[in-house]
Amino acid sequence: MPYILSSAHSNLPNSIAQDTVMDFSRSIFGSAFKDIERLLKAFKNGEIENRYFACDLDWFNSDHTFQEKNEKYIELAAEYGAQAIQKCLDNPLFLSEGINIEEIDAFFFISSTGISTPSVDAIIMNQLPFSPHTKRIPIWGLGCAGGASGLSRAFEYCKAFPEAKALVLTVELCSLTFQKNDISKSNLIGTSLFADGTACALVCGDESGGREVSLLPAVPEILGTQSTLMPRSLDVMGWEMKNEGLHVVFSRDIPSIIKNWLKPNVEEFLSGSKTELHDISHFIAHPGGKKVISAYKESLDFTEEMTETSMDILKKFGNMSSATILYVLERFMEKQIPKGENALAAALGPGFSSELLLMRWQ
Repeated sequence: MPYILSSAHSNLPNSIAQDTVMDFSRSIFGSAFKDIERLLKAFKNGEIENRYFACDLDWFNSDHTFQEKNEKYIELAAEYGAQAIQKCLDNPLFLSEGINIEEIDAFFFISSTGISTPSVDAIIMNQLPFSPHTKRIPIWGLGCAGGASGLSRAFEYCKAFPEAKALVLTVELCSLTFQKNDISKSNLIGTSLFADGTACALVCGDESGGREVSLLPAVPEILGTQSTLMPRSLDVMGWEMKNEGLHVVFSRDIPSIIKNWLKPNVEEFLSGSKTELHDISHFIAHPGGKKVISAYKESLDFTEEMTETSMDILKKFGNMSSATILYVLERFMEKQIPKGENALAAALGPGFSSELLLMRWQ
């Protein structure tokens, strides 16, 4: 089966403590909300300790047009996306020697926080020495589910073309969607939660020869995937497009939806592979927030230990939309999971939708 040979994330320049962002939000929104101190408890209750932004906080003190924000997105997405690719293809923790970028057959670019035509993958291909025949597959609008969906689509590509090597690059600059003059509670909660992140994974087909340069005792094979769309749930999560740019939309019911909907969905998926929940040793989950992680545990009867890695990424990086699950995946690969152990990867996004992957270290 296709497998994940390497992964990496780029280092964004501005590490900002959650308390600093809370003080910034108090100064921006304090006069708009009578109960601002109560609302600011979300910054503490979410247990995020630190986040990374592509721009420093001073940049957000000024008003910026949608055009200015989007131009900044294109510039920085190409810069940090290229960095993540290079780190992934040369990661000394996973590879005995680097992978030549000319060997990449397919390039899946995942993002939902900016707009570009040509898409950012084309810009990056003009900066790095890709083959001109590399297939470009930009995917936009999957939000937090995008990273898992990108892995699934790369798996299908490498299953169809077993000699192939496919890159999955996720770039989310959520901070550039910040709406300084939006006094909705959704905007304030989003400000407490979302961060910037850029991560890349290399998915290889059986006949690609990638295992020859792997330093790991076992690599995660992808055994199967499942995409699921919940009917009549379009208003649960997404963007609202306005003149000022992208305004965050998410329902307070997301944790309860997960509790009621996720387990039957997962059990249906696993049954197709003759696998049950008790066969899962590791949970590679997109950590949408503390309440989402709690809902995962309650719905799937997972222990605290099963969600520990996802929670640690949330604490140190925040919710980076589609990129977050690749940060979690990288941590699991660094652990050098023993051969034969199973993992379930899961992410939820707009639609309302889920993307599930079954993996086994082999």
